[in-house]
Amino acid sequence: MLGSLPVRVLDDRHRDEVLAILDADPVANVFVSSRVHASGLDPARLGAQMWGYLRDGRPTALCYSGANLIPVNADSAAVRAFAERARAQGRRCSSIVGPIDAVGEMWEILEPYWGPPRAIRSVQPVMSTSTMPPVPADPHVRRVRMEDFDIVYPACVAMFTEEVGVSPHAGDGGVLYRARVAELIRAGRAFARIEDGRVMFKAEVGAVTPHVCQVQGVWVPPDLRGRGLSVGGMAALVEECLRTVAPTVSLYVNDYNARARAAYRRVGFVEVDTFMSILF
Repeated sequence: MLGSLPVRVLDDRHRDEVLAILDADPVANVFVSSRVHASGLDPARLGAQMWGYLRDGRPTALCYSGANLIPVNADSAAVRAFAERARAQGRRCSSIVGPIDAVGEMWEILEPYWGPPRAIRSVQPVMSTSTMPPVPADPHVRRVRMEDFDIVYPACVAMFTEEVGVSPHAGDGGVLYRARVAELIRAGRAFARIEDGRVMFKAEVGAVTPHVCQVQGVWVPPDLRGRGLSVGGMAALVEECLRTVAPTVSLYVNDYNARARAAYRRVGFVEVDTFMSILF
């Protein structure tokens, strides 16, 4: 059955073709593109398989199959082929995420086999900016250093638990999550305002390509929300990212998070796409 489908696991011989597909929509594809730029397409290095949907022997659509299942440039035929391959191998991912139409169609096919999910984030606006913010940056926001780890890490756990609905310590006790937070700090991609040993604002740059970087983990303590800390903090982060990281800054956010969307708009972000996420 699988052999009759136009889906193949791609390798480094297809790197240029894959990057051409990803670069056609650099904001939507920043996560997958960042992984390919960093690790190539060998599954052992990538930590995932890159499936290609072939037409006339060339990949025209992709699906990143790792901890996340992410369709890229996939029309209905490609979505159906990717979903069938995913169904046949069994669920190995913790989420399906990507453009709303492709993820919605993929989930229609997989839900009878993989459902029910833990959560569905049905509308997640993708936002981006390539201009310096029109509002003042918080001068107290800076790159996090490793000596700040014990202060910042609890804030990261609180953000993750609030956003995802489960603790990052579930399963392995937080080993992988601690390593990821430390990796971002060492790479200079974690930002925070810290006062008297307390995080007032924090965010990370989770994915970077030559074209775009993607912000994640934006968080202000609940008792400090509504004071504009996220606006000034994001303005500082965007300014620094545009200067030193990538020419465009992006993120995606749940549509019901009206306060966050308003804050991002004040910083200069505009909505450019819509994602959907299925969480397991």
